[in-house]
Amino acid sequence: QVQLVESGGGLVQSGGSLRLSCAASGRTFSSYAMGWFRQAPGKEREVVAASKWSGGDTYYADSVKGRFAISRSNAKNTVYLQMNSLKPEDTAVYYCAAGGAPWVGIPPEYWGQGTQVTVSS
Repeated sequence: QVQLVESGGGLVQSGGSLRLSCAASGRTFSSYAMGWFRQAPGKEREVVAASKWSGGDTYYADSVKGRFAISRSNAKNTVYLQMNSLKPEDTAVYYCAAGGAPWVGIPPEYWGQGTQVTVSS
């Protein structure tokens, strides 16, 4: 069982930056793929970025490549999403997730509660 708690969301102006954090419980954090998803009003939840286990490989949605960066600290059981050059279209609830392989459509096993990110124009 893995429990995930996100933090770091908020309101930011277009072009600004935010860093989301996700603290995970459990002793097998390093064995899970970790991902960040988002869901905007009226849209389906989509994968934004993923850390493929602890080997360093990452995945990014085309819409965030070059602007967002996912990283993880297995020592701290924490995964981060650094978001730069934010745009109004990045406004969504962001969810941390563990397990699965979202870069190939296999859904995660565990989800956080979500944190709101709002980008004003």
